[in-house]
Amino acid sequence: MPLVQYLGTGRRKTAVARVFLRSGKGEIKVNGRAFEDYFPSEAARAIVRQPLLATETADKFDVIITADGGGISGQAGAAKLGIARALIEFNSELRGKLKELGFLTRDARQHERKKYGQKGARKRFQFSKR
Repeated sequence: MPLVQYLGTGRRKTAVARVFLRSGKGEIKVNGRAFEDYFPSEAARAIVRQPLLATETADKFDVIITADGGGISGQAGAAKLGIARALIEFNSELRGKLKELGFLTRDARQHERKKYGQKGARKRFQFSKR
C-alpha cells in the first residue's frame, strides 16, 4: 500500500515549516522530537493545533513537521499555516471554514531593522537640549 500524505508549507517571521499529514491517530512530531518536548509552552502548542481542532481532524492524521529558522513563536505560526494548507490539499471543502477563521492568511509582519544613530528600530537615544 502506497504512503498517502499531504504537504503544506507555512512561513512566519523568518521561520519555515514543512508539514506532512499522514493518516493516523493524532500524533504530532516536530523535527523528529515529541510535540510536547519541542514546544514547551501550552500557548505555542495550542496555536499549532488550531486548524486540526477547527476542522475536527485532530484524531485522523499523524502530523510530521520540519521547522527551521526563527524562534518558537514563529515556528508555531508557520506550522499552523502549513497544517491549514495541507488540510486543503486533503479536502478542498475545508477551505471556507479555514479561510473564515483566518488560518490561510500569511502573517506578513517582519522584523524591522535597527537604524544607525538610534538605539533600535524605533527607539531613540535620550534627547538633551543642553
